[in-house]
Amino acid sequence: MIIRRGRARIPGHPARAVVGAFLAAILAGAGLLCIPAASHAPGSPPFEAALFTATSAVTVTGLATVDTATFWTPFGQLVILVLIQLGGLGIVTSASLLILVASDRLGLRRRLAAQAETQAMPVHDIRRVIVTIVVLSAAFEAVATAVLTTDLWLRGQPFATALWEGAFHAVSAFNNAGFSLYSDGLVGVAADAWFLATVAVAVIAGGLGFPVWMDLARRPREPGRWSLHTKLTLATTAALLVIGTVVLTAIEWGNERTLGAMPASERLLNGVFAGVTPRTAGFNSIDYGEADPSALLVTDMLMFAGGGSGSTAGGLKVTTLAILFLVVWAELRGDREPSAFGRRIPVVSARQALTVAVLSINLVVLATVALMLTNGLELSAALFEAVSAFATVGLSTGVTPDLDLAGQFILMPLMLIGRVGPVTLFVALVLRERRLLYSRPEERPLVG
Repeated sequence: MIIRRGRARIPGHPARAVVGAFLAAILAGAGLLCIPAASHAPGSPPFEAALFTATSAVTVTGLATVDTATFWTPFGQLVILVLIQLGGLGIVTSASLLILVASDRLGLRRRLAAQAETQAMPVHDIRRVIVTIVVLSAAFEAVATAVLTTDLWLRGQPFATALWEGAFHAVSAFNNAGFSLYSDGLVGVAADAWFLATVAVAVIAGGLGFPVWMDLARRPREPGRWSLHTKLTLATTAALLVIGTVVLTAIEWGNERTLGAMPASERLLNGVFAGVTPRTAGFNSIDYGEADPSALLVTDMLMFAGGGSGSTAGGLKVTTLAILFLVVWAELRGDREPSAFGRRIPVVSARQALTVAVLSINLVVLATVALMLTNGLELSAALFEAVSAFATVGLSTGVTPDLDLAGQFILMPLMLIGRVGPVTLFVALVLRERRLLYSRPEERPLVG
């Protein structure tokens, strides 16, 4: 899209606006975290720590080179919380909402920008989409805050402390950020079923995606009329949750350093939580540094799959994964085109899914190799860190604080790319669309 003003030609591609908004938020957040009042460190905190934390918060990742609970002051933690909220809602969506409130008008360019971020509705529905996103987010976060606050208060926390910790973890959970006010993550509350269950439900709700919730809200009792996107998202999410829970619980059941030391009921609780949290949430109720290598590999796959499109989650996205499996299944069956739930999958969707998958895999592999070369990490740890950053998860085996500047500057762009999406980022950089007015002769090469 090119906007003409007189003789000037102003590039107005929505993808560029999305990337630019995230970069601006990261720099602004890093600046606020550099204020001496933001940390307990003498003087101003190191800029690299502020920049990494701001990048992780805006991209709702959760990886941290410093301890969020002890390094940052309440002011610094509040800055992180605001950055998480902005990143979860989408910087462009938030900016569009402010414009809507101020002038009650949304221009075409900003409507397209908001649509690129939310991946939700056609341009003429963006106004309603933005308002619905904010209302749904506030509702989910308010309910989660109330439950967590009550739980912490009943466990003996002062009400003000319980409210702050409950609100922080509720916002972090719904936005799939993974930041925690506890130095050990959620290991200290691993026996608290109410806390873990609330966080898990908030993570799943935020990871489904706003298009799914809007579809469910419009037709709550008419599943037959749900969109194909909603059906694929719900079906694939359910399958991944069940598979992840069963496999990870089975692998770690006898590991005395993780689940094995817990009573059976707590093993089941934390096994379920371990199956949920790789869905780009990043909370840990066990020490992943002590997990079995096979469990780490399964977690890698769950993290890479990610959550729903148009959600607070990152990763490849479950609909992309579903389309790829449907393409493979159709080819194995000899069908001319993939289909699901009585609907045909367009060729353009299959092509886009393949493009996103190939770009994502290559980015993760390059980052893994770079971490191994620059920081001397083993393959398992480097792959876990790279996938966690790209999928904006935030889980770590404990190596993040030990990364040097090279390692940090490998992960920061990876987190940004994972949040805005490989296709969005590369379209923003290239800003070139080709439309051929002719077709070339067809010839089929050998495959396999």
